[in-house]
Amino acid sequence: MIEAIFQIGPITIGWYGSMITLGVIAAITISVIEAKRRGQSTEHLLNMALFTLPLGIIGARLYHVIDQWSFYSQNPGLIIGGRGLGIFGAIIGGAIGLFIYTKWKRLSTLKWMDIVAPGLILAQAIGRWGNFFNQELYGYPTDLPWGIYIDPAHRLSGYEAFSHFHPLFLYESLWNILGCVLLLFIGRKFKQSLLSGDIFFLYVIYYSVGRFFLEGLKIDVWTLSGIPTARWISGIAIIVSIAVMAYRRYLAQSQRRIVKSGR
Repeated sequence: MIEAIFQIGPITIGWYGSMITLGVIAAITISVIEAKRRGQSTEHLLNMALFTLPLGIIGARLYHVIDQWSFYSQNPGLIIGGRGLGIFGAIIGGAIGLFIYTKWKRLSTLKWMDIVAPGLILAQAIGRWGNFFNQELYGYPTDLPWGIYIDPAHRLSGYEAFSHFHPLFLYESLWNILGCVLLLFIGRKFKQSLLSGDIFFLYVIYYSVGRFFLEGLKIDVWTLSGIPTARWISGIAIIVSIAVMAYRRYLAQSQRRIVKSGR
């Protein structure tokens, strides 16, 4: 599998970085459309990117290093400058950046989370194809027709005798594309009944459900108490998001009852 598109002297343009870049462009494009639809200034998106992108990359890298600490503890020189990113870290880092910017500019944090959520999950769908070119993020061996061939050099220890594996990057990419479509549809179809932040929480729930099940197909994962860490994170994210949405609706209904009783 070719990891680089082309190389000019010391400069290498790789497929992985290109897919990440394309995902960022797609995310900004969708977010611009959503911002205009909601009557918000699109100038904030570019300014916001100065906070969200660096912190997202730092968070993604930090998560990956912790995930693969058995390797990086033996190769500390690769912690900075090496390749590998973790999406949960990217989401957390990016969310911190968005929070800082919106509070600084006195904007609604939840409203802007809704604006960027559909583009974010689309960016994840595109970025996953970088894993295809790097021959990573594959699952257990399979003889299914869509199993992906992995070069011997990229096969994990203990699986050298197998040639085809579950293409987890593809499963997640398709799941995320569907998620983008659903979030855009829900945001338009039910806009009158949605609260600020609902689209973002639905994004968290939707992505976490898919990630929870896909972790069951992944080889050599970071675990806590024998359970994949990503499953812990996904499960907690689902429960917290559902609880927050339910509680906010309870408060909204209580306020409406108070208003009606005061008339």
